[in-house]
Amino acid sequence: MNDRISRGERREPSFGYGRGESRDDGDMRLSPDDRATPFRTAPARPEPARQLRNPPKRGGNGGGGGGKRRRRRRSLFGGLIYWTMVLGLWCVIGLGGIVAYYASQLPPINQLTVPKRPPNIAILAADGSLLANRGETGGRTVTIGEVPPYLPKAFVAIEDRRFYDHFGIDPIGITRAVVNNLRGRSGVQGGSTLTQQLAKNLFLTQERTASRKIQEAILSLWLERTYSKNQILELYLNRVYFGSGAYGVEAAAQRYFNKSARSVTIAEAAMLAGLVQAPSRLAPNRNPELAEKRAQLVIAAMADQGFITQDAAKTALTAPAEVPERIGAGSVNYAADYVMDVLDDFIGAVDGDVTVLTTIDSRLQASAETTLVDALSAQGAKLHASQGAVVSLAPDGALRALIGGRDYTRSQFNRATAAKRQPGSSFKPFVYLTAMEKGLTPDTIRDDAPVSIKGWEPENYSRNYRGPVTLATAMQHSLNTVAARLIQEVTPKEVIRTAQRLGITSALQPNLSLALGTSEVTPLEMTAAYATFANGGQSVLPYVIREVRQTDGKVVYARKAANLGQVIQPQYLAMMDTMFNGVMTGGTGAKFNIPGWQVGGKSGTTQDFRDAWFVGFTAKLVTAVWVGNDDNSNMKRVTGSGLPGEIWGKFMKAAHVGSQPIPLPGGFWQGAPRPLDTGAPVADARQPNEAPPSSDRAWAPPAPQEKNFLERLFGG
Repeated sequence: MNDRISRGERREPSFGYGRGESRDDGDMRLSPDDRATPFRTAPARPEPARQLRNPPKRGGNGGGGGGKRRRRRRSLFGGLIYWTMVLGLWCVIGLGGIVAYYASQLPPINQLTVPKRPPNIAILAADGSLLANRGETGGRTVTIGEVPPYLPKAFVAIEDRRFYDHFGIDPIGITRAVVNNLRGRSGVQGGSTLTQQLAKNLFLTQERTASRKIQEAILSLWLERTYSKNQILELYLNRVYFGSGAYGVEAAAQRYFNKSARSVTIAEAAMLAGLVQAPSRLAPNRNPELAEKRAQLVIAAMADQGFITQDAAKTALTAPAEVPERIGAGSVNYAADYVMDVLDDFIGAVDGDVTVLTTIDSRLQASAETTLVDALSAQGAKLHASQGAVVSLAPDGALRALIGGRDYTRSQFNRATAAKRQPGSSFKPFVYLTAMEKGLTPDTIRDDAPVSIKGWEPENYSRNYRGPVTLATAMQHSLNTVAARLIQEVTPKEVIRTAQRLGITSALQPNLSLALGTSEVTPLEMTAAYATFANGGQSVLPYVIREVRQTDGKVVYARKAANLGQVIQPQYLAMMDTMFNGVMTGGTGAKFNIPGWQVGGKSGTTQDFRDAWFVGFTAKLVTAVWVGNDDNSNMKRVTGSGLPGEIWGKFMKAAHVGSQPIPLPGGFWQGAPRPLDTGAPVADARQPNEAPPSSDRAWAPPAPQEKNFLERLFGG
């Protein structure tokens, strides 16, 4: 071995082997001399460990200290990276756990569906114009293809300009919003996309919590995976809230601009798009200045993103959207409420949007409202008359106008259909018709004089008495004493049967005072009953719905012509129409007659002036007007021929302007044949075997006002 050393041979150091072991299988052991001389066996080059025992001092010129510092820096940097990765991993795991937890609170994704939009019921007038929307949304669903292209783009421009680029969540938009918020630019900004807003509207509440935002993000991803961008935008446009009970652009356009979303201008579309940020604060009918400023931002954004041209933007800015002033008291809602009351009877539960075509004449509806409101505004306070109702029907029962009160915004109670009030003398025609059917005629004589029937002593309004008068005269001047005698003759039960046959459905009390209208009825009932006198004696069932269609055009209901049968025989109808016409030509309705038309009518006033009525008809229209107070307090001597008659006359004259006069179908009664002048007595109007009524009295000298009539009756 010494020879090998002397010749400069070097032994390779052994690494990983035991002392004295060699990797050479041929020389496994050392010689005794080698074992005895350990220093000779040391490696020729120094051990690495010995090099590190005496490192150079700090500040020396050696390079060992610098390398150590570099290794320490590398070690610190690597540790930082390592622990950052560990912390990030745990954050990801924690975030995943949170997301998984809140995702578990949602329905399973494979069972998730977009909830149905509450159905809307669009109520149309007879000419197809919109009267009102009913339902939770306030308007029907529209498609992207129905509305102008700039309408949906207005929402994209101001709410989510990267809508077509992101996947439901917009990291860039969120970052931009955070940066702008930190810099304090343009107030607090949000990073929610249209998809996120839709997810919130469809599935979640409006609470501002971290859990809701996480669920919102999860649902947004599901929406983007399930629906196309245009489908998501269409859902958004039909679900977003615009304030004032309007959900969706169609409801908002109708609410704020009185038009369909299909007809909005660029300026109006911009105002609608700007409104969703804060519906209560930016409502154009409440804060028009704020709404206009927001709309200007939307228009600028639309032009900046190329959705509209610069010229179109300039035009929209110079001609901003205007919210039309709502004229009137909203009485059309009384008609819409009545439609909803009866709709279930025809189609049952409503599952989707439907359109209801009604019989309402929008022109007559507006005229009736204006006439009633103007009259009460001018005279109501002076006469202590605060409320009124108007019902107008075609003679076949089709509802043309329905005013249930003075102001729908203040009171939604429908006095036309739900308020039962005493009709007063307007109920007397049922007594006279019963008497005609018992054999009397308009020329039958009864005594107008004080009467007492079992302690009941009705008086005429004037407290004057005419003596013997014809039934036609008694009805013409609304004489209470004659009506009282007639109901005693024919009995209250027979009068009730007559009234019910003609359409009165309210409970009527079988007492003698029924003749003077002491049992309560609704204006709609009275109008329907009087329609029988206007249509030739046919029974009438009021109706307001002509047709119901689904949005796809399918007809759900269509009214068929109905003939309910004759309820007044022609001869009695002619007698009654003659007596009605006498009221309009020489009685309590003379001031309200319609020139050129055959008109019938009757006034009614209740005790202590609590209710005042006027009900009348032509062959074209049947109308009832009621005036009174909801608390049943007294008015200041308001009679049926006063304020209600004035309202009736003004409305009916306007309704008949430009129409060709039509005679009443029943015609007029010509009276009994005039006897030859032979001196023979004239037969009584009663049937041959009919006994004289107990109320007949001995003849007295004719009153002056009856002298001409008696001369005509008895041939002079």
